[in-house]
Amino acid sequence: MDVKPIKIRGRLKGDTASIKCLMPHPMETGVRKDLDGNKIPAHYIETVTCTKNGEVFMTADWGASVSKDPYLGFVVANAKQGDVIEVSWEDNLGNTSSGDLTL
Repeated sequence: MDVKPIKIRGRLKGDTASIKCLMPHPMETGVRKDLDGNKIPAHYIETVTCTKNGEVFMTADWGASVSKDPYLGFVVANAKQGDVIEVSWEDNLGNTSSGDLTL
């Protein structure tokens, strides 16, 4: 799989940052079949980790029910200009990707 980086954008308003992420990933459930009737193997994001200045503040366990190229939005409290927000994922095949931004 050609792993693409997470596209991440954010906006700081006061001491709160609104973060939006687009995670390119096929998110295959393992149930669908291709045109020849063969099962498409499961391939999905299992863990998403978010950090602020290197400290983990959110971890999410995902599964096969999340749609292709998932979107994730969240708010970071006590944020300030210069903080680095990083979002990364690991899938069930061991692939990883990440993206970061400086507020």
